[in-house]
Amino acid sequence: MSLIQFVLKGRKPMPPRIVVYGTEGIGKSLFASNAPKPIFIQTEDGLGEIDCDKFPLAKSVDDVFAALEELKTAEHPYETVVIDSLDWLERLIWDAVCKEYRVSSIEKADGGYQRGYVQALSYWRKVVDALTELRDVKGMAVLLIAHAKVEKFEDPESASYDRYSPRLHKHACALVTEWSDATLFATRKFRVEKEEKGFGQERTIAKEVGKDGGERILRTVGSPACVAKNRFDLPAELPLSWPALMAGLVRSSETPAQPEASDAQK
Repeated sequence: MSLIQFVLKGRKPMPPRIVVYGTEGIGKSLFASNAPKPIFIQTEDGLGEIDCDKFPLAKSVDDVFAALEELKTAEHPYETVVIDSLDWLERLIWDAVCKEYRVSSIEKADGGYQRGYVQALSYWRKVVDALTELRDVKGMAVLLIAHAKVEKFEDPESASYDRYSPRLHKHACALVTEWSDATLFATRKFRVEKEEKGFGQERTIAKEVGKDGGERILRTVGSPACVAKNRFDLPAELPLSWPALMAGLVRSSETPAQPEASDAQK
């Protein structure tokens, strides 16, 4: 039997798998609450002031798996599954690894030498596999919330620099961001200005752009400042609002794919 008959052609739109990370208080959970019919799997206690449907606070990674299984097998009206947050989920995963190896710290698991973080990846793979099933079987969009950290990035082509990334261990961060269709950085918009200090001296200051502490935006393309990506050809910057993101996704889906240039045209 030839494999040619199984070749898939053209686009096949699927519900998006999105990671949104940012600093505390930027509005990540509120943003997620505006997704289509969301249900939150909460791993941290921070949704009390947000009007949303949510499972009871997960106290273990098994609670998270139980919620994912319920969404897969039960009839329900929800269209988006939200995990809030990934970095607190990571703590639950580390607790499970420590319990499995009967140690008090992830650093000591499986004999130490960073092996505990490698063992944690088996739990992360179970999480992304369960989320993939929800998308494929139930047609649910996936929205994963994380806090941000500043990390030093060793750039092989230039000097090292600091950048924002999801607050996860590097192995887990790589797995989740590669699996996602979009990893978006939520931040405030600033402009940098120089201010006179007197005596011929000046200092550089950052000022917010917009009202209420600065315009809140999503960065959709990676840069030296942050980890970000998207597979939807989104603008490099969007307002931090679900309607703005959906408008970008709709424009992407309606844009015809560009044919590959022929050898004569290259």
